[in-house]
Amino acid sequence: MVPHLLEPIRKAIEALPQGLMAELSYISNILAFLVVLPTMVATYYQAYKARQEARREREGRLDSAHCLEFVAGDGTCINLVPLETLHSLPKPGDVVMLPAHGVGGPGEFLPGAYLVDSIEHIYTHVEHADRRPNEARLTKSVAQVTSLNPTLAAESGGREQGVGRRE
Repeated sequence: MVPHLLEPIRKAIEALPQGLMAELSYISNILAFLVVLPTMVATYYQAYKARQEARREREGRLDSAHCLEFVAGDGTCINLVPLETLHSLPKPGDVVMLPAHGVGGPGEFLPGAYLVDSIEHIYTHVEHADRRPNEARLTKSVAQVTSLNPTLAAESGGREQGVGRRE
């Protein structure tokens, strides 16, 4: 930097009484404490909440956590079944009877037989103190299904062969 430009500033600072400098320093410290500390706390809190939300999203803790989810070809959920109520999981090729959205209800899927096309298992890392090394738990299963209800296949006119949607 150019020393001759800073010289007037340095002289002005030296000309101020030491008591005034101490008071300005005290006031600036208080303002920094009142502004910076809450900003820092709010930033860390928002980051903490974002990490929690991301973890919940990864674990699938929304409506379908710890469930077997039956979905149609377009990704629409037909039914959720809690994993703890099942003695075994369906395999591709199995036929399952689902209550769907009921008869005459507001839903688009009717009760009936559905063919399991594929099944996906979603596991998450276990985060408790007495876990085994690299332990993971089944968090959610998703079964892709096709309706075997002949009236639904006839109603759709073969457009979506077997997908259980009412038109």
